[in-house]
Amino acid sequence: MELLVRYLDRSNLNNSMLTSEVFKEENLRDDLKYYFMSPCEKYRARRHIPWKLVVQILKIVMITTQLILFGLSNQLVVSYKEENMMTLKNLLLKDYTGVDEDDYSVAVYTQQHVYDSLFYVLDQYSQLGRLSVGPLSYGEDEHGDVLPLIICKEYYKRSSVEPSNEAYDIDAQLETVCMSHDPKTANQWKTQNSSFFDLDFYRLVDIKITFQLSGINLQTVRSRELPDCYSFYIMITFDNQCHSGKVNIFLDIDSQSCPCQDWKISGTAQKNTHYLLVFDGFVIAVCLTSAVLCSRSIVLAVRLLQRFSRFFHENYSRKVCDDDQNEFLNGWYVLVIVSDLLAIIGSILKMEIQAKSLTNYDVCSIFLGTSTLLVWVGVIRYLGYFQKYNVLILTMKAAFPKVLRFCCCAGMIYLGYTFCGWIVLGPYHEKFEGLSRVAECLFSLLNGDDMFTTFAQLKDKNTLVWLFSRAYLYSFISLFVYMVLSLFIALITDSYETIKRFQRDGFPLTDLQKFLKEHKDFPVAEESSQSDIHIRYSVLCCCQRIPEIDDVVLIS
Repeated sequence: MELLVRYLDRSNLNNSMLTSEVFKEENLRDDLKYYFMSPCEKYRARRHIPWKLVVQILKIVMITTQLILFGLSNQLVVSYKEENMMTLKNLLLKDYTGVDEDDYSVAVYTQQHVYDSLFYVLDQYSQLGRLSVGPLSYGEDEHGDVLPLIICKEYYKRSSVEPSNEAYDIDAQLETVCMSHDPKTANQWKTQNSSFFDLDFYRLVDIKITFQLSGINLQTVRSRELPDCYSFYIMITFDNQCHSGKVNIFLDIDSQSCPCQDWKISGTAQKNTHYLLVFDGFVIAVCLTSAVLCSRSIVLAVRLLQRFSRFFHENYSRKVCDDDQNEFLNGWYVLVIVSDLLAIIGSILKMEIQAKSLTNYDVCSIFLGTSTLLVWVGVIRYLGYFQKYNVLILTMKAAFPKVLRFCCCAGMIYLGYTFCGWIVLGPYHEKFEGLSRVAECLFSLLNGDDMFTTFAQLKDKNTLVWLFSRAYLYSFISLFVYMVLSLFIALITDSYETIKRFQRDGFPLTDLQKFLKEHKDFPVAEESSQSDIHIRYSVLCCCQRIPEIDDVVLIS
């Protein structure tokens, strides 16, 4: 009797332990199925509102609206700077036609034209306040005094050139002589400094004229924004470095905006600024909420992976494969968090600009533009829950490693053509004058753009270079357009066909998918077969979505 009681107690204990293990396994399986569901399936399964989806939709609308508003404001700033540069070129450069020649504005070829252009700049500057129709004035220092115009000429310390005798004597050391003038003393420039303007063109390297102007961008009032005050740092250069008989004249402007010190405006501009600040603050709050929700999902995914790994090790003495681990590491959450951080930083910078505490539009544009790009790219994650759209996403994921390796190999050939084209064709073709321009020209040829112009613009004075250019261009176009580009497309097409075939015939099941399907067979594969399976299906298994394989994994 005592033995029978002991047997029954032991049997009840085993049954209790077995029931606990089964419950633990089913609980883990339910949590895994729920994790891999789409937001709509989660709502139908447990009636949980998909807050992340709601926040992402709201964030897309708000960030896009914020970007459009900032872009319209930034366009006013850029147009103001460009129009001021065009105004100063027309006011200060003699015989300026309105179109720059290459990278310079005007070119002169005689000594008299150099003197005329130089004195024209000085005379126009002295009466700039009467000539300009815009709100421009001379720059002032902190004491309210007008900043002077500075002229510097740079020349060789000693230079004696006799082309007829093919002789020269040059001291390569450069000397710089400068002088400054106040606009009020413009009439005395030529009489008091005649020796300074006596130029020795054999020795002259360049002349640089620098001065500062101030202006106010009033056009922002139309868009109900407070105007900015600008300081323009202008440099006019007479470049004679080549000593080829051609002096190039450049005008460069470096503008810096700052909040106006003493201003008064009536109307709705100030009120509109407050509304924009409130809107930007709301954008920051939404982005913070999105980042917190995605961080929470990442933490829960890591915990779920630890539970699954521990269960697999305890029950099957197996380690979870890398492909199954990658299913838990959702890169879309990382992308969303990065976009949220960029949007928060960009919104803070935008608020500082709206409050006139900061004036760097370019940095703010980079942050807001990149965050908007990543936000819209993140929409692909939700399109992946639909069968037809998911084919595109799976194809991109499967083809990316192969395309990346292929681009590395093709890039070596591309770089070779870039360096070769620059060193050989650079002196004879404007599209090959710099490495960046060569790379851009070859990329255009790769896409079939501007082919005839590239052939026709080459100067044919040097027969050897002309023949080389034909061989160079024909070989590049034939190699990249007919072979490299075709292979690139073939790689993507092959991945697409592979994905379609596996969607029709079924994807290879990993341990995680077998567990979700309640399969009990987890054989330990041979080393060779495991490596073969990994090579063939690692990318595909990593790319596929669990709910698509199970068709329906809803928890009722």
